[in-house]
Amino acid sequence: MLLVFEAQAEEKEYPPYYKVATVNGSMNDVARSVKTALESHDFEVIGQYNPGNNDSLVVLCYTRKDFADISLKFEDRGALASVMKVGLKNNDGQIDVSMINPEYIFYAYFYEGIDPYISKLEAMEKDVKTALSVIGDDFEPFGGFEERDDLEDYRYKIMMPYFTDPVDLTEYDSFEQGLSIIRGNLDAGIGNTVKVYEVVYPDHKVAIFGVGLLDPEDGEAAFLPIIGADHVAAMPYEIILQDKEVTMLHGRYRIALHWPELGMGTFMKIMSTPGNIEDFMLGITEFEED
Repeated sequence: MLLVFEAQAEEKEYPPYYKVATVNGSMNDVARSVKTALESHDFEVIGQYNPGNNDSLVVLCYTRKDFADISLKFEDRGALASVMKVGLKNNDGQIDVSMINPEYIFYAYFYEGIDPYISKLEAMEKDVKTALSVIGDDFEPFGGFEERDDLEDYRYKIMMPYFTDPVDLTEYDSFEQGLSIIRGNLDAGIGNTVKVYEVVYPDHKVAIFGVGLLDPEDGEAAFLPIIGADHVAAMPYEIILQDKEVTMLHGRYRIALHWPELGMGTFMKIMSTPGNIEDFMLGITEFEED
C-alpha cells in the first residue's frame, strides 16, 4: 500500500497555468483588482504591460521576499523564479484571468536541490491562489501537464536545449556597469523593447529584467497569435545579470516550457522567433568598448 502511495506521489503532474476566472469589467478595472488582491497578501506588483502593444492583453508581474529568498539559493539562474505573472485576456468582452503555476516553474528552474524547500514552495503557491480567490476560484489547470522529473530535466525534443543551456549575451567589466548599460538601452527603447520590471539583489550581484518585445514584425505581436495568447502569463521574456555576465534562457527551451503542448508544425512556424528574441536581447545588453 505504501509503495502504491509513493508511486502515485511521484507521478503527480503539474500544469503550467491555472485559469482563475472569467470576469466582467474593463481591463483596467480587472487589472486593478488583481493588483489589490496580490498586495493584500504582501505580494509586490513590480510591472504591468500590454504584450505586443495589444490592449486585449495585460500581464502583471509580482514577487515577494520569500520567493526571492528561496530563488537566490539556486545559483544557476534560479532567481528567475522570484518573479511570477498573472495574465488577462479580453475574450469577447469578458476578461479571462490566468496565472502561471509557481510550482511548475520552481521544478523547472530549481532542477536539483529542491527537496528541502518543497513544503515552503507549496505554501507559497497556495498563498497566490488564496490572494487571487477574491477574483475567482475556478483555478482550472490548462496548457498541458508535466511530471516533476520531466520538469527538472525539461527539453522539448531530442537535441533541443535544457535549462542549463542558456544564451550568453554579454560580459561586462563589473556588475554595476552591466546595470547601467542595460538600463540605458531599455530607457532608449532599443529594438522596440520596453522595461516591464527590474529587480536587483545587490548583495548577490543579481538583477533580472522583464523585457517587453514590442516590435510589430518580430516581437510578441508576431509570435503570440501563432503559439497562443491564452498563455499570456508566460510573458515578458527575461534576461538575468549575474555578476559580470548577462544571459537569457534559450528560446527553444523557454517557449517550449511555457507552451508544452505546442505541436512541431506550430513550432516550425516560429522557427525564427528564438533567434529574433536573442537579437532583441543582444541589442539591449551590448555596448561599445572604449
